[in-house]
Amino acid sequence: MYELHAWPTPNGYKVSILLEELGQPYEVVPVDIGAGDQFRPGFLEISPNNKMPALVDREGPGGKPLAVFESGAIMMYLAEKHGRFWPAETRARYDVAQWLMFQMASVGPMLGQAGHFLNYAPEPIRYAIDRYVNEGRRIYGVLDRRLAREEWLAGGAYSIADMAVFPWLRFPDRQGQDMAQFPNLRRWFEAIDARPATKRGCALLAERRRAGPPDAKAREMLFGATQYQKR
Repeated sequence: MYELHAWPTPNGYKVSILLEELGQPYEVVPVDIGAGDQFRPGFLEISPNNKMPALVDREGPGGKPLAVFESGAIMMYLAEKHGRFWPAETRARYDVAQWLMFQMASVGPMLGQAGHFLNYAPEPIRYAIDRYVNEGRRIYGVLDRRLAREEWLAGGAYSIADMAVFPWLRFPDRQGQDMAQFPNLRRWFEAIDARPATKRGCALLAERRRAGPPDAKAREMLFGATQYQKR
């Protein structure tokens, strides 16, 4: 049995989609990042960077519990343990690995910044908006060109690389993007969106999602000085 410590965000969905695809039972432990749960000592023991998601495998190597933080590492661990969605053959395996790293280094950080400055910044900062929206458009283009020649991002089959990128593209308008400009990416997105496991994974903590922008307390927890306190 797995414990998934998460909140309904793209990085949380990456892992819940994979667990649903694997058909593995898991218990969701909510980490309300707007309330400051990510700073609690118990969570910091398994995720020292105070970011969710984190995974606890109650039956880890040698039968002992294992905690894993960083969503990409969690996906690699689960895929390797269950022998699915990450090829064993070296060339295909590193094809998947490099696109997974692309998501972690570019897709998530850059699109996240675009979303922040477009939707959460207290005042519009034109330089920041242009910087990240333009970089987001470049990233969408990289993905679209890749998918012009491949059905899936890597390894010749649906993999953890696809699952990692997908949740970040669910609301392109909030990143200043128009999916209609990227037809190959849209075809790929719609194929993943139609998968039953994707739908189940994206229902993660649906009842806990907040409508509208964060209130003052949540904004402080997410973007304020609390983030930078010494712990």
